Amino acid sequence: MTATSDIVLERVMRLHPKIIDLELSRVERLLALVGNPERKLPLVMHVAGTNGKGSVIAYLRAMLEAAGKRVHVYTSPHLVRFHERIRIAGALIEEQALVELIEECERANGGDPITFFEITTVAAFLAFSRVKADILLLETGLGGEFDATNVIAAPLATIIMPISFDHMQFLGDSLAEIAAAKAGILKQSRPAIIAPQPPEAAAVIEQRAAALNAPLWRCGSEWTFEIGAAGFTYRDGKGAIALPTPVLPGRHQYGNAAAAVAATRWLPDFGLTDEAVAAGLKSAVWPARMQRLTRGPLVDLLPRDWELWLDGGHNADAGQVIADMIEDWQQAARKPVSLIFGMLTSKDPLAFLRHLAPVAEDLSAVGIPGDHSSIAVPDAVGFARQTGLPAEGHDSPAAALAAIIAGHSAAPRRVLICGSLYLAGTVLAENG
Repeated sequence: MTATSDIVLERVMRLHPKIIDLELSRVERLLALVGNPERKLPLVMHVAGTNGKGSVIAYLRAMLEAAGKRVHVYTSPHLVRFHERIRIAGALIEEQALVELIEECERANGGDPITFFEITTVAAFLAFSRVKADILLLETGLGGEFDATNVIAAPLATIIMPISFDHMQFLGDSLAEIAAAKAGILKQSRPAIIAPQPPEAAAVIEQRAAALNAPLWRCGSEWTFEIGAAGFTYRDGKGAIALPTPVLPGRHQYGNAAAAVAATRWLPDFGLTDEAVAAGLKSAVWPARMQRLTRGPLVDLLPRDWELWLDGGHNADAGQVIADMIEDWQQAARKPVSLIFGMLTSKDPLAFLRHLAPVAEDLSAVGIPGDHSSIAVPDAVGFARQTGLPAEGHDSPAAALAAIIAGHSAAPRRVLICGSLYLAGTVLAENG
């Protein structure tokens, strides 16, 4: 029987006892064994940061494809299927190709310890090296300096999106330590596009860039953006561009979109006209980031004029972003908001929920199915109540939604499922 990607991926999960083990020696060894595909890639734009990495890549991909370019993309984690992580010249990797690439890496690795992310990153580089494209948009998995993706000697440019507290058990307890890890993707004499940063993080990035003679293209210095009634205006030393409202919802998406526009200024030979940039802003797709669900079994449960939303944000800054979005909703059309919440034990639920407690009416806690380390439902209920949110536990998102519907009148309401990309992936899979 031919192996499926699920079987092969489960097998490589067992090659290293730690899910996360940040260093480069294992991935460099395997890359050498398979012919150093990282040296045979198209031009690379490498992206790090705490929040907004996926969004800026989504905008850039849409802009580049609107200009007729062939774009490879590597992102993580996936929501429903692993294949989402590897996009080859515009299309998700095919099942048989994925199986063959992972098995090729397994044979070369010979059973030596290597993490799941490391071996799958090598497989992705192999895939990208064998198909012609104009550019690879490459997202770090975690951190930067010792991330498995940080083996590109001379990227076309790097991008550092906003840095905040997350993954402290791996990256450090201060913004300076986290920024130092993220700034590890900066390379000698290669330009770096820098999204808005806290002062502590900005100082670390600037120090690292100075040591590497890496030109900085910083929000607030080399470029700015201003939100208007019909979109936003991007400005830098080359001029100003009036652009439409980004298709992805939320105030924060203006900053992500502006960072993508800033990155295009370092792609002079890509034919990125103002029209292609605007088209990308209007067509980008990035699921589970303030995504409204409009069809499927969960949506079918909703009373008339109710809304169901999904967001995978899971740290304090994401909580603030979601709270801002809810405030914007209420200004446009006031409806009470109920939360369905699940989170991993590696995150800080109080830091996340404190932002949401003032703008939500109640919370339904659920576990995250599968092998992930989910906060137990009674504990999630307790965290919510500490922030002042009335909370109850339920067995599943569907059960939570049914309880919300039963416990409220049929008056229009918004329900937001939030707290984890893994929970978001489960919801997308179950909702079809």
